Amino acid sequence: MKKLLFFVLIGMMISCTIVNKSSSVLKSDDFPITRKYIGNFVDYCQTGPEVFGGVNLIWIKTTLYTSYGKISAYGKYCDFSAGDKIYLRQMYPTPGPYGNWDYLIENDSSDVYRVSNYRYENNALVKVSF
Repeated sequence: MKKLLFFVLIGMMISCTIVNKSSSVLKSDDFPITRKYIGNFVDYCQTGPEVFGGVNLIWIKTTLYTSYGKISAYGKYCDFSAGDKIYLRQMYPTPGPYGNWDYLIENDSSDVYRVSNYRYENNALVKVSF
């Protein structure tokens, strides 16, 4: 009887031990962020190629970035509508010594623009790298 009780007690102890889960399972907090909300679209203005860099730029104003000059994208026109939720999406690294990332700016529908490296800082247009 003592042997049977001993085996039952050992069996219960083994079945109640803590089990380590595999570390390959990702939690929802471990997923990389691919889109970042940058506000609702308010307005845009366009800069022609004669102003800087020989490219057409659209300068986007959102509810979080309330002045022009913070967000610029390549293009002549902007098809976003007022109130659209605007997102910044990381795409892929470009060649270079540090592997800079390319970004897209998009809304919930199919309007997408490539973000430029041009900014308006200290009363001058500058080209920055991320």
